[in-house]
Amino acid sequence: MTAKFTLSASLAALALAAVAMPAHAAEAEAAEADAAAGADAAAAAETSGLTDIVVTATKRETNLQKTPISISVMGSEDIKKRHVQSLIDLADGGVPSLRVATFEARQSALTIGIRGIVPLDANQPAREQGVGVYLDGVYLGRQHGLNASLFDLERIEVLKGPQGTLFGRNTEGGALSMVVKAPTGEFGGRMSAGVGNYGSYTGQLHLDLPEFANIAIKLDGVIQHQDPTVKNPLAGQAGWNQYHRYGGRIAARWKPVDGLTVDLAFDKSRDENTPFYSQLVTITPAALANKPAQVVVTGQRMDTADIGVPQQPSIDKTQGFSANVKYKLTPDIELRSITSWRTVSDAQWDNSGGAHRTPIWAANTAFSRYSLAFLDQRQFSQEFQAVGSLGDVDYVAGLYYFNERANDRAQTPNSNVWNATLTNYTIVDPSTYLNAAVARASIAYSKSYAAYGQATWSPLPILHLTAGGRYTHDKKNGRLFVVNGAATPYSFALDNQRFDPLAVVAFDVSSDVNLYAKYATGYRAGGASSRSLTYRSFGPESVKSYEVGLKTTFLDRKVRFNIAGYIMDRKDSQVDFNAFALDNVVGSPTYGQVRNTLDTVNALGITKIRGVEADLTVTPVTGLSLGLSYAYTYSRVPPAENTIQEATNISQGNPGLNPVFQTVYIVFTPKNALSGNIDYELPVGGAGTALRFHVDGNYSDPMYTFDNEAVQSDKSFIVNARLSLADIPMSNAGQKLTVSAWARNLFNEAHIYRRSAANTALGDYANFNAPRTYGIEATVAF
Repeated sequence: MTAKFTLSASLAALALAAVAMPAHAAEAEAAEADAAAGADAAAAAETSGLTDIVVTATKRETNLQKTPISISVMGSEDIKKRHVQSLIDLADGGVPSLRVATFEARQSALTIGIRGIVPLDANQPAREQGVGVYLDGVYLGRQHGLNASLFDLERIEVLKGPQGTLFGRNTEGGALSMVVKAPTGEFGGRMSAGVGNYGSYTGQLHLDLPEFANIAIKLDGVIQHQDPTVKNPLAGQAGWNQYHRYGGRIAARWKPVDGLTVDLAFDKSRDENTPFYSQLVTITPAALANKPAQVVVTGQRMDTADIGVPQQPSIDKTQGFSANVKYKLTPDIELRSITSWRTVSDAQWDNSGGAHRTPIWAANTAFSRYSLAFLDQRQFSQEFQAVGSLGDVDYVAGLYYFNERANDRAQTPNSNVWNATLTNYTIVDPSTYLNAAVARASIAYSKSYAAYGQATWSPLPILHLTAGGRYTHDKKNGRLFVVNGAATPYSFALDNQRFDPLAVVAFDVSSDVNLYAKYATGYRAGGASSRSLTYRSFGPESVKSYEVGLKTTFLDRKVRFNIAGYIMDRKDSQVDFNAFALDNVVGSPTYGQVRNTLDTVNALGITKIRGVEADLTVTPVTGLSLGLSYAYTYSRVPPAENTIQEATNISQGNPGLNPVFQTVYIVFTPKNALSGNIDYELPVGGAGTALRFHVDGNYSDPMYTFDNEAVQSDKSFIVNARLSLADIPMSNAGQKLTVSAWARNLFNEAHIYRRSAANTALGDYANFNAPRTYGIEATVAF
């Protein structure tokens, strides 16, 4: 689908919305009234304690404390204080139940999980994520490109638990919703620049233009750069954990008539990055006997790699257009249309393993697997919503359509060759890498249709009963047309329908104490693994969730305490199996041989996930805020039957080796995770200038990092800090200067965040977290 066609489709949707103008006019008035009421409440609260937090988890603006969902919110000030520049910066555990990790060592694709729903390998066109990621209400279909620079965010909402009714497919664990600041229609903005260690620099410009002809425009631009934290001994090549990100966004808000608001936005980003370095942390006795002198085995984080290899940055390019239309039909009914077209182009270059990914060290053999993976994705989505109230009933209803096309290609040449004595190595001509046999190439097409509705009835002012449901029809098909350099006939097609119900009972014990009980379901769509020799398909996995929660504010709004407990049961779990299977691809160099493959099946049994989440915020005195968040997660996965290996055993005449059961682990889910923060603001002088201090500490238990390996990562404790002299007057025109010093991983703590024992011939390899980074920045607001 071309940009021209998508833009035409979006404009057509806007025209249809305008035709239905009576429906949209009423909602705008109601939204403005709600916003005014919320502003008054916030102003009143600010003088006496904690302010209200507004969220849109139920497709309408509500007070966090009155919303019967477990939610964590990171506002624009929180994002700034923690120096969160992209989603990878949330990997430190600032939201304990949210887990963000790289796919393998690569920053170009992120693994995002909530409440133990953390798909390990969604880095393929026909596989899906378990947590939905949204930008201004638009679902982002791939994990590729999620590490792009964040624009001027108003907030990040983390919705915990399945969101199958209002958000739909692939929100089995929850949803991460990013909301960008809208145009104000008044001239103003801010610009900032900063420098730091590892050659880092940043720059931002956010500009609101005055409203003209009922149109308000906002421009955003951002650039972020960091040199590698692990140097490459090979001259002229990139190091590891470096990035260069930049992008721009233009947004327009048009209010042609009372009650009608049209928000148009276009964004474009580029992220050039390299993976984290994978180093050998243990070695087997057999490997030690012939270890090349250049190879270093250490449990300490390296700052220079032991093996020099060709490494160029991965390049992720994302862009998208959205049209968000709201029309107030009556004071109690708002009609909405969300139209979006987005693309991702991803070229992953991962040579992070050096000598450690090769099976053995041998004379005159090639090593250092250079993983080249290329993906192109196009998606179009359209959603229509009706949000309103009828007496004691608040409701939302909608229709949704999603269309996606994605294709990929992967090659794995070796970049280095040992000499005859294992005393040195040479580099394979880099111009030959793209001539290597294509290990796999595939294409997948997805369509999803949904209709949903949810209503909350308040028979008493203190009692709120909610029921909802969503019907979804998913269609997906694809082809695996190359395996190991040979053309293949393999394809798959899936056609699934399901219904996701929701029921909530909420009770207001008082104006500041709210109880709720919730039942919800969600699912992750099925697909096929392009790492499979036969493109074997698998069906959706689903979860049922039971949750109870308590939300409180007390001591004259100086204390806010929320707690939720949940039980989740997942069935038809999508489990990956490493197995040996017969290569039947004619023309493949391994045709007729048994070789390793990675297949995915829907496992029998129920995966049990249990947990507790708690958030505490205290403002004991003016200017001081203390926060503490905790997440406990227990999981038990039943042993899964490896039917792929069983079939191979039978075909090889070894049925006595069956059955084959495999232990499966939930990845990137610590049993205990904790985050705390201290914020203090001290007025300086009488012109509104203030000294602001922030520090946060984030702890995590060890975690499994591969779903079929018993080894775990290290425990971790990361501290971040920021000190600012804020709002220094620069002129009578209102310009203000803020100067800040910041640090991430303040104490330079080192821990393994991913570890593998898969190479039993050599030893364990691992990825370490980033070292301490720090810098200064200046911001001018005008």
